[in-house]
Amino acid sequence: MADLFTHILFGYSLGIVLSWRYEWISYPLLTVVMIGSTLPDLNRIDLVIPEETITALLGIPFTWSPLHRVGGTLLIVCLGALLVANTYRRVVFTLLAIGASSHYALDFLLYKPSGISGPLLWPFVTHGIAIDGFYLSSDRLPVVVAAALAGLLWIMDRRWVRPDHPNR
Repeated sequence: MADLFTHILFGYSLGIVLSWRYEWISYPLLTVVMIGSTLPDLNRIDLVIPEETITALLGIPFTWSPLHRVGGTLLIVCLGALLVANTYRRVVFTLLAIGASSHYALDFLLYKPSGISGPLLWPFVTHGIAIDGFYLSSDRLPVVVAAALAGLLWIMDRRWVRPDHPNR
């Protein structure tokens, strides 16, 4: 799943750069940004638990699709923030939301033959946005760029920004 790995690497890159500006973003909190960058892809749980199974179990129509929309992701981010202690809730909420935002930024750059993105901003915007896109989700170049960027930022962080950090 190169697409998911690309989102994780860009989440790491964004988190590292933010940690240079905000000292309170520690290395464990970088993981929160990376987790946030994967949250919109929770709709892929359909590969493990098909929608038809849930529909049969509940007796009502069911779909995992809203998890890949801003409204569903916001709900997951809120639930994720509730899983930590009160002192970390705002921080975790913010970092999960930043990671999820990076996911959507990359998804808006996907090439769609119709030229219109899916309704990713639902329920705030109910239609797709016209955008040309730069790459397909099956392309390998984005993961190469993401890996190179993450590697470069990792080296910069370890060598020049925080050379005496205890986690080195």
